Amino acid sequence: MTVAVPTQGTPQQDTRRHDKYERLVAEAQSVPKLKVAVAYPCDAASLGAVFEAADLGLIEPILVGPLARIKAAAEALGKDVSRMRVVDAQYSHEAAEKAVELVKSGDADALMKGSLHTDELMAAVVRREGGLRTARRISHCFVMDVPTHETALIITDAAINIAPTLEDKVHIVQNAIDLARALRVDPVRVAILSAIETVNPKVPSTIEAAALCKMADRGQITGGILDGPLALDNAIDLGAAKIKKIESPVAGQANVLVVPDLEAGNMLAKSLTFLADADAAGIVLGARVPIILTSRADSTITRLASCAVASLVADAQRKRLAIPEV
Repeated sequence: MTVAVPTQGTPQQDTRRHDKYERLVAEAQSVPKLKVAVAYPCDAASLGAVFEAADLGLIEPILVGPLARIKAAAEALGKDVSRMRVVDAQYSHEAAEKAVELVKSGDADALMKGSLHTDELMAAVVRREGGLRTARRISHCFVMDVPTHETALIITDAAINIAPTLEDKVHIVQNAIDLARALRVDPVRVAILSAIETVNPKVPSTIEAAALCKMADRGQITGGILDGPLALDNAIDLGAAKIKKIESPVAGQANVLVVPDLEAGNMLAKSLTFLADADAAGIVLGARVPIILTSRADSTITRLASCAVASLVADAQRKRLAIPEV
């Protein structure tokens, strides 16, 4: 099934198809509508995405922010917010706190970043008293639509954990696997990336990759097939894997890429975006609810894909036991 969704951006971006994201949107339309607290949607970009997602039946938004500014932004778009619930909050940090409260009270099933800074929203999420922390480490995933790649690629973590420890990476990997399964990926093939595909004590990321794979063998990470260390080429290209004589159910066909640290992940994601014309839908996992993170530079289809991803994650969470809170 293909869903007709609007796109924006450069003419080149407008003419190419987004089949991977359109499939996500179609799948999300088949699950219950997601109740989303949108923190500080005070500009055309963030509020426009809310209207688009609501019109497609993906979300039921609750707008949290200064009523006058939200109305002004809506009027600039030719839209009317009277059909939406608005919770007044004068400042961005207040909007973040009230959005979190809507989740805690059960009025919302997800959070969405508006025009406030990411760290303002996340500060309210990770607060030990009154936040949305769980026993899991919070991490970020990009669900990337790369035009030249057959399937969507999940890249983690490129936005939150700067220099994750091995213990952190266990959570990062498990969050990504759970995301992939929520997106109906089967099997989930996880490549633990490094600069090389052999274990070398001088390259710490290769040691951690080997440890993560063994932890998966022992049931400490579940739901996916892990292999690593793998270099990027032999993780996603079967020809490169064959040249290196790597025999693995993951090599050459990974759909989840786990990077050594934030710097590597950020460079990988931005390289794909700016050099390969890829789109990057973003979501934060490990909190009580999925958190939709969008960028002001995101196209409409990318914003819609982020909402669709969150909707599918929330639906999967409803179907399994909740993660223990801390």
